[in-house]
Amino acid sequence: MAVQNRLRFATRKSEKLKEPEEFRVILLNDHFTTMEFVINILISIFHKSETDARRIMLDIHHKGKGIVGQYPWDIAQTKAEQVHSLARKQEFPLRCVVEPV
Repeated sequence: MAVQNRLRFATRKSEKLKEPEEFRVILLNDHFTTMEFVINILISIFHKSETDARRIMLDIHHKGKGIVGQYPWDIAQTKAEQVHSLARKQEFPLRCVVEPV
């Protein structure tokens, strides 16, 4: 009986874990949200340094959008919701989208 149990365990397939799928969080430019507000969002929600926040903000301003981070789905969605919530409280139309990498 013990030999039979060992064989059964030896033939089981091992489960392979894979990394969660990643998603980009992208801020979109508009003509009403202030640059200072965008910098504050980048620092407070995305934990960017002031230098990185200014660089990303300028990308958003000049190119129309800027990638602010890459996260698993649930984290990306939470950060996008935080951006929209803070923007609404300040009456800014700032938009944030989440897309697969």
